[in-house]
Amino acid sequence: MEDIRRLQAQFTAERDWNQFHQPRNLLLALVGEVGEVAELFQWKGEVAEGLPGWTPSQREALSHELSDVLIYLLELAEKCHVDLPQAALAKMELNAKKYPAGRVQGSAKKYTEYSTEDGEQGH
Repeated sequence: MEDIRRLQAQFTAERDWNQFHQPRNLLLALVGEVGEVAELFQWKGEVAEGLPGWTPSQREALSHELSDVLIYLLELAEKCHVDLPQAALAKMELNAKKYPAGRVQGSAKKYTEYSTEDGEQGH
């Protein structure tokens, strides 16, 4: 991820685009790219893992759009001074506590819907 972050920072600097690549603008660009990913799935119904039936050009388009999402996400994290790899690891640890496997196995409920051991709602 660091290589991608560094290459994108260089790409942006070489074009004098830092003036445009501020957090709000990057967030809006990220949302737009997520929309482009969603558009690739639109009207397909449920899609199985591995995307059976997708053409090579559809897979390439998805690869490009997912890459745009990742690039904007990494640049946004940098501009917000968030160490994204470290934050993701911390969030995964928090999720493991919110959703203990023994309690949530096979359920799609939100963590606030599970009762805690002392009988209170989770938070």
